[in-house]
Amino acid sequence: MATVTYDKATRVYPGSETPAVDQLDIQIEDGEFLVLVGPSGCGKSTSLRMLAGLEDVNGGSIHIGDRDVTHLPPKDRDIAMVFQNYALYPHMTVAQNMGFALKIAGVNKTDIRTKVEEAAKILDLTEYLDRKPKALSGGQRQRVAMGRAIVREPQVFLMDEPLSNLDAKLRVQTRTQIAGLQRRLGVTTVYVTHDQVEAMTMGDRVAVLKDGLLQQIDSPRNMYDKPANLFVAGFIGSPAMNLVEVPITDGGVKFGNSVVPVERAALTEAQNKGDSKVVVGCRPEHFAVVREDGSSNALAKADENATAGLAVTVNVVEETGADAYVYGTAEFGGEVKDLVIRVDSRDVPEKGSKLNVEPKPGETHVFAAGSGERLSD
Repeated sequence: MATVTYDKATRVYPGSETPAVDQLDIQIEDGEFLVLVGPSGCGKSTSLRMLAGLEDVNGGSIHIGDRDVTHLPPKDRDIAMVFQNYALYPHMTVAQNMGFALKIAGVNKTDIRTKVEEAAKILDLTEYLDRKPKALSGGQRQRVAMGRAIVREPQVFLMDEPLSNLDAKLRVQTRTQIAGLQRRLGVTTVYVTHDQVEAMTMGDRVAVLKDGLLQQIDSPRNMYDKPANLFVAGFIGSPAMNLVEVPITDGGVKFGNSVVPVERAALTEAQNKGDSKVVVGCRPEHFAVVREDGSSNALAKADENATAGLAVTVNVVEETGADAYVYGTAEFGGEVKDLVIRVDSRDVPEKGSKLNVEPKPGETHVFAAGSGERLSD
């Protein structure tokens, strides 16, 4: 096992002036599970391939442990990669696929068999060792690809969207298995995905990329609670955070018919920049539904002319069993904005009805209207 360091690592593809990865700075601890996440084209797979030696590094360096591997070929980096498409040899059995790298390395047959059987036991593949890949399900093939990586006992595992080809239920099951397996083995792992739910549930830390630039790296909880900017706020969380531009007023910000108190330091910082407005973020679960009597402890239909809170028109209600989400619209400064609000799944509003809502105290996020940077602590 080893640490992994990206030291201002940069990749510029031939014919392009814009870096695909721009001065990436990340220190990954020994045994850590780090997830690189972001939309398509953000540079996450390029970052992984730079670490694997499959892409050139045009600036900066990459270290595995104490070794500078920036210009080493992949075979000399002591890494094992798990691909999206499994990359199994169709004419080989599961055992042969898992042990192939060891065979090429000249390991004797007895040791190969021992390592393959140990990995198969960990992955619950023992009864499939004599089968060919075509006789396996997608999830089983992915476990074979994992087993091929495990038997090599590398310093670092690299995984490039390994669950993309699985159906939704199997994807949830397999991500739990991979996360649990990594913790048992204690191997430093860099995992790429475009699925932010996957990132939040699997990683010790999550690194969010956009246009080749690192936006934030933090634990899933800290990233959810304190996104560094508007991009991270809108990307992390499902459903996404509600983000609306509102005017600054005495005591806070104007939110519908209410003044919502926010951190004074955030507003002062915005005003020092010359901004009269800020972007306020509130997650769906952090809205309180306000009744006409002013209380906010229960769901109730609100009159359109009620004085408390923000009037939201209910367009769609998604019931997931444990939760229910209202997808509605509300007016902010003459503009209609979409909002998502989590409500009591046992007491859902009707389509077309109106709710009055307010952000719960202390659960708002404040961002600069211009730069998008976080202003609140």
